[in-house]
Amino acid sequence: MQELAEVRLTAWVHGHVQGVGFRWWTRSRALELGLTGYAANKPDGRVEVVAQGPRAACEKLLELLQSGNTPGRVDNVVAEFSEPGDALSGFVER
Repeated sequence: MQELAEVRLTAWVHGHVQGVGFRWWTRSRALELGLTGYAANKPDGRVEVVAQGPRAACEKLLELLQSGNTPGRVDNVVAEFSEPGDALSGFVER
């Protein structure tokens, strides 16, 4: 039952991902997958994505972030999985 375990995905998305609808797109995909969390612009031009939910859904979101079918241009995604943190409500853009 490993795929049902709750995890937290933290992904730093590098590339031309600010001002192109990337956070909105990420929020839509995360909500479709039943995840909670947020997508936030960082001062250095990256977008930080934090998603929490079933491991399989988090892995699918990571695949989508890396797919090349996102708004803007993703050059690299640095991601880590960890234990779920404090409960997150909904999925928001920050």
